[in-house]
Amino acid sequence: MGIVILSRNFSSRLIGRYNCYYNRLSSSINQQQKQRKMSTTTTTDEVLFETKGDKALITLNRPKALNSLSLNMVRLIYPQLVKWDADPNIRMIIIKSNMEKAFCAGGDVREIAESGPNSELSRNFFREEYILNHKISVLGVPYIALINGICMGGGVGVSVHGPFRVSTENTIIAMPETQIGFFCDVGGSYFLPKLPGKLGVYLGLTGRRLKGLDIQKAGLATHFVPSSHISALENDLYRIENANAAKISHLLSKYQEQWKDEYKQEFSLKPYIGRINSAFDADSVEQIVQNLEKDGSEWAKEVLEDLSKASPTSLKVTFEQLKRGKSLSLPDCLTMEYRLSQNILQHKDFYIGIRARLIEKTNNPQWDPKTLAEVTNQTVQSMFGPIDGGIKDLEL
Repeated sequence: MGIVILSRNFSSRLIGRYNCYYNRLSSSINQQQKQRKMSTTTTTDEVLFETKGDKALITLNRPKALNSLSLNMVRLIYPQLVKWDADPNIRMIIIKSNMEKAFCAGGDVREIAESGPNSELSRNFFREEYILNHKISVLGVPYIALINGICMGGGVGVSVHGPFRVSTENTIIAMPETQIGFFCDVGGSYFLPKLPGKLGVYLGLTGRRLKGLDIQKAGLATHFVPSSHISALENDLYRIENANAAKISHLLSKYQEQWKDEYKQEFSLKPYIGRINSAFDADSVEQIVQNLEKDGSEWAKEVLEDLSKASPTSLKVTFEQLKRGKSLSLPDCLTMEYRLSQNILQHKDFYIGIRARLIEKTNNPQWDPKTLAEVTNQTVQSMFGPIDGGIKDLEL
């Protein structure tokens, strides 16, 4: 697919405007940043590692931030995975959270916003996070994510690319990036288009949540186990002798089978799948809006309301991203997403979204442009072009 590249003069003017906007909002960010410095989590404790015989355990341990993924956490996890993957004595890797409320609430996007456009942090964070996502997908050692609690964005990235993903009735999964002026990254362009029908496009554009058993029924989790039995499951995983993928799969299926009668409700979106497939089978975001308006049901009105709260630029970029990702490998998707991550940070909607949603918490971002009609195809296509400033593409 062809790439449209903006002229350097246009790009410079664009970046200048966004830097001016960032400077205007930075005082608000800095005031709150100073207040938070006294309670910064000790970075060495943000991730805990443990081995039990031939089993390895990763525990996300940043509870005050709901385990939001920081660059420090990425830099702790990745080399440990590389080490364990090369160790013939390690036969299983488990990742879990230190708290019931959240597995991982996403990447630390607030920290990215505070660092500003063109920052070393934004370049390094997304590059290294995506390298971690890819490593999880190619591990030779079975990788099991025990996803109990909130799991969004970056949390999905450190779980969904592994072969075993266990959800509970408390698990909530979402990719809400369009609501903060970003896009569905961490491989979203790869795994969302693979969901049934147009479900991935629906979830990616609206940011709507899936909970509990729905996560498995949608295909984002491989197994479902009640939260009250997650500890027992973990202990039984440690007891597997000469662990391999087949033995792990057998144990997970055994646990799930025990609760199939108690947790047998249908997919909550089943009544709406036809509407989702009809409305989101479109050539543009504008057509999706028209399809929903034509539908006219209460469900369609609620979806339209969700779309109206998202960044128009993010909606169009995400739609194009998912369209392209449908035919790409995971490495190619992550390479594309790295370009997107660096280019979209030059757009002021990201800073508008973070300020409204996470800093001032007005939940009323004033997007610019305000409407889908004002977001040009040139703007959308430029997000997929080479990164300005000579920044290299991601290499996997």
